[in-house]
Amino acid sequence: MSQNLSSFVDWVGELLRDEPALADWFDAGTAVYAARAPGRLDVMGGIADYSGSMVLQMPIAEAACCAVQCNDSGAFEAATVEPDTGQMRQFRAPIALLAAEHGEARAALAELAGGDWGGYVLGPVAVLVQQTGIAAPHGMRLVLRSDVPPGKGVSSSAAIELATARAAAAALGCEVDGHRLALWCQQAENRVAGAPCGVMDQLASALGRAGELLALRCQPAEVLGHWPIPEAWGVWGIDSGVRHAVTGSDYASVRAAAFMGYRCIARAAGLTAEPIAPGRVRIDDPRWGGYVANVSPSEFETRYRQAVPERMTGRAFLDELHGTTDELVPIDPRTSYAVRQAVAHPIYEHLRVRLFAALLRGPAELEAARLLGELMYQSHASYSACGLGAEATDRLVQRVYQAGPDAGLYGAKITGGGCGGTVAVLGRRDVDAQVRRIAGNHAREMGEPVRVFAGSSDGAAAEPVRCIAPRVGSQPR
Repeated sequence: MSQNLSSFVDWVGELLRDEPALADWFDAGTAVYAARAPGRLDVMGGIADYSGSMVLQMPIAEAACCAVQCNDSGAFEAATVEPDTGQMRQFRAPIALLAAEHGEARAALAELAGGDWGGYVLGPVAVLVQQTGIAAPHGMRLVLRSDVPPGKGVSSSAAIELATARAAAAALGCEVDGHRLALWCQQAENRVAGAPCGVMDQLASALGRAGELLALRCQPAEVLGHWPIPEAWGVWGIDSGVRHAVTGSDYASVRAAAFMGYRCIARAAGLTAEPIAPGRVRIDDPRWGGYVANVSPSEFETRYRQAVPERMTGRAFLDELHGTTDELVPIDPRTSYAVRQAVAHPIYEHLRVRLFAALLRGPAELEAARLLGELMYQSHASYSACGLGAEATDRLVQRVYQAGPDAGLYGAKITGGGCGGTVAVLGRRDVDAQVRRIAGNHAREMGEPVRVFAGSSDGAAAEPVRCIAPRVGSQPR
């Protein structure tokens, strides 16, 4: 069930009235600002975003909402209640962390109770303050609620970041466009929270439109358009029941290996690489613009495939090639990386997404739907070849495949960072009951309920921030 701003504001009022620990949370007479941002379903593109691929993302109905007020408390304080358990969590940090260098803030958060989730709300505000140059508040309090489930690959973190940043910007009296705010939220997740995500999550949460796919070229963050899903077709997400995390070792290893592969291809192409820091190089790349997704599959197969080793240890790579262009994930000398497949994935995925987009914008015919589904199945297989598959997601995809076009189901794939999370499904718009039967059978097999993501909603930038004055909650102090 999704929440809107009105229901969230009502909930905040009830929470502050009924929860003794929050009785004096917001000061009387000072405006409170509330904003909403949705999660997203990765229809195509996924982990290829950090390699410069085109991606297609749909904002889902589920969203995070945040209410923010500036004060004189000298602290940054956040409170949230888990929708599933009703458990309240609080986080408190010195307000000075908003001005701290990102690495310093990240280290400080690691020492604080609740810092593992607090970084996702403090980080966006810190980047906002530093990027705009606006005076940092003397204190800030916020209340957060999200019905975007964490660990399901539908960008719960991006929804939290965008909702927080939008509300905080209003509370601080500054206006920031959605595109820029999304880039700042990605920076916060990368640098403060410490998760090496690409850019598609935050941009989809900020700029998506209900019922449409946001087309992005991640070089670094070019919006290509908003493409409606044909009325004859529908897109769903089915929770696999297996949690996923961008901070996980599998995601980081595949990302590192993709950048290692780009470094190998650049050397084979005669491009100049200059060491700039331990494990880091700068590559002069007028050919592909620094993005390995711009290498065509035919180029890769005929010229560069053999220049990329199937596997390579981090130590051998650093000794021979000195480093990669990635600023976020270092090469671990002790790890053996599957380099060739990790770099092949974005090269082929970029082509798959472009073909998917071209078919999507043509006539909504059965043959087009079958081809779209085949591209999704290919993408899913490539994830698995990279080591980012999961038995549960494979079973879901297989169920969709077995039902097939005769049942109105055309394709399915694992989404986001892989290793569990959610499976995206493409089918006729009238097969919602069939999708839910597949989810129900999977839930019985897993021994726990699984969620179906069936709706869509506008991104954060399309919904005005709501000002609540003079007070939400109980009596003044």
